[in-house]
Amino acid sequence: QVQLVESGGGLVQAGGSLRLSCAVSGSIFRANEMGWYRQAPGEQRELVASITAAADTNYADSVKGRFTISRDYSENTVFLQMDSLRPEDTAVYYCHAGLTLRSWGRAYEYWGQGTQVTVSS
Repeated sequence: QVQLVESGGGLVQAGGSLRLSCAVSGSIFRANEMGWYRQAPGEQRELVASITAAADTNYADSVKGRFTISRDYSENTVFLQMDSLRPEDTAVYYCHAGLTLRSWGRAYEYWGQGTQVTVSS
């Protein structure tokens, strides 16, 4: 069974850094776009950053210059390096990926289980 397995959340002081990782578990044909979303209490889930198979990146305005998304294509893993963290970055962070399971098949959306990031002031 294909899953996205996340790690790296935690508690950090404002100005600190965290690195999130998300790995595809199980056999797939190709990982297409991968990215990170976040959801704070009482808020809608929002895109934080994404990266395509061609390494094109997209960031939310609120994290530009502070967060960096990257991928290990050989390991089907996506990372989110978060620097200069602020209390308003506190949220549950979810990994998202479009995965093609078979060479003849379509892509399906997958979500990770979520990892809590808490930034104290």
